[in-house]
Amino acid sequence: MARIGAMASNRKLTIALYSDDSSVRSAVITALGRRISADLPEHNIVEFATGPALRLYLDSKQSVDLFILDGEAVPEGGLGLARSLKDEVFNCPPVLAITGRVQDNWLASWSKADEVVMHPIDPFTIASKVAGLLKSNAVVTA
Repeated sequence: MARIGAMASNRKLTIALYSDDSSVRSAVITALGRRISADLPEHNIVEFATGPALRLYLDSKQSVDLFILDGEAVPEGGLGLARSLKDEVFNCPPVLAITGRVQDNWLASWSKADEVVMHPIDPFTIASKVAGLLKSNAVVTA
């Protein structure tokens, strides 16, 4: 198995975090800290309060290793944004969706999110799921 991307170059990982609510963004940033796991490089979190700002960032050819999208964001929900990213971004990085209710998990599945966590943010759960997504996305079978 060969490592690719951030694991191979030891560059910092880039996580794109989308929520219109600054307290949600703050909770995620606090939960993830500077380093999610000892076997992952440090990361940068780039925050977005609007869908258009996130799209503009992607249009400028910026590298992203993981998207964390708030399904409760308004006016553009993170689940609809996840579906758009998965349909429109070539080799789309993994997407972690944050939902408000267990009943929204079907919608997260429709959005093609790779993992789901619920509000309020549990630091251990989100860190574990983020680490799993980053590790699984960085390993390619030869």
